[in-house]
Amino acid sequence: MIGRSLAITLWRVFALVNVALALLGTVLPVLPTVPFLIVAAWAGSRGWPRLETWLIEHPRHGPAIRRWRDDGAVPRRAKWLASTMMVISALTLAMMSVPLWTKLAAPSMMAIVAIWLWTRPDA
Repeated sequence: MIGRSLAITLWRVFALVNVALALLGTVLPVLPTVPFLIVAAWAGSRGWPRLETWLIEHPRHGPAIRRWRDDGAVPRRAKWLASTMMVISALTLAMMSVPLWTKLAAPSMMAIVAIWLWTRPDA
């Protein structure tokens, strides 16, 4: 069994990696921001309460994290944006020279994610 301090360190590293990915998502249109912040807040709750508090009180992203925590809610605009990006990705993949199984598997997974996403309550 790992020691408590090592576990806290691992939770903190995991939280920081997700914050870093969220920061990348602010400049890369294909990388989402809020889902990484939700994971970072979750990891922070296990090893870095001050980071968790900072994230859920953040003026821009805090409300989305709280809506997810409280109701599992996703704003309709985010659903449309994610769905549009998935369609664009699937169409781009269809035009690439990749194996057929990739052309079928990736859009199938995207469809499953889209169905799941649209079953979440609106924020």
